[in-house]
Amino acid sequence: MIGAAMRRPRSRQATAALFLSPMVLALAVVAVWPLARTIWFGFTDASLTAPADYTLVGLANYLEVYDGAWYGVLADPQWWQALRNTLVFAAASVTAETVLGVGMALVLNARFPGRGLVRAAVLVPWAIPTVVSAKMWAWMLHDQFGIINAGAMALGLIDRPVAWLASSDTAMLSVILVDVWKTTPFVALLTLAALQTVPRDCYEAARVDGIPPWRVFLHITLPLIRPALAVAVVFRLLDALRVFDVVYVMTGEAEATMTLSIHARQQLVQFQDMGYGSASATLLFLVIGLVTVAYLAVLRPDRAASGQRMAGHAGEAGG
Repeated sequence: MIGAAMRRPRSRQATAALFLSPMVLALAVVAVWPLARTIWFGFTDASLTAPADYTLVGLANYLEVYDGAWYGVLADPQWWQALRNTLVFAAASVTAETVLGVGMALVLNARFPGRGLVRAAVLVPWAIPTVVSAKMWAWMLHDQFGIINAGAMALGLIDRPVAWLASSDTAMLSVILVDVWKTTPFVALLTLAALQTVPRDCYEAARVDGIPPWRVFLHITLPLIRPALAVAVVFRLLDALRVFDVVYVMTGEAEATMTLSIHARQQLVQFQDMGYGSASATLLFLVIGLVTVAYLAVLRPDRAASGQRMAGHAGEAGG
């Protein structure tokens, strides 16, 4: 009996491994192998003009000293500017999308006539392909015949057309607002799904006790939807750190909005320097990994504290 019981979990593990093997193989082909090749080329002087003719150069693409001067990606001021732009874009867009997405989800979770139609309409910006929406907003923000300038001048908000995407003062803000417009429905959708699982008894008890709505949100709603909200923020953070399409379509390779992905693409495609571009792409991968690990590390203490609070409440209820 004991031997049969021990063999059963092993057979289940073997069956699970058998079913997972195709997915693992596909993931290795489409993700692990290209990543490994990119990291490898970062240590070479490979070029797109002669991709098979290259030699190892060690860390020269990352950082080296030659005749008293520093060279490499980590010594490139343009790369550091791209890093700053990427972090600013990610922090601003994800923060705005989280706040607006939660607010939108709370509204959509309420009961009102036409709620289904409003829910469908909210998803339209997210459903539009990113390149299409970016090009659409680029025309709307055009300084000569864009509808944004025309409307603002008609309302008396500005006295002359503003070059929203050509000025370094407004280009980054414009790109962030377009990204927020497009991806806020994604956060709202995940948050709304989490709100649907919150027990109504909690709200009924809070209403009977006369608890203000803002306290209900902070002490009941937010703790219960925090896991789903954390997942939404992680997904949006990963997308924001590797953003390429919306920025490239709207502002091209302008230094005011250049991100790490655009910098890597510029080195790889425009300059055809596969080694230098691969080093830039590898550093982008490391930045995304470090930021994600830091975010998850910040979440872990909150999760532990939330578990302790729930255990305390359960103990009080049991007592």
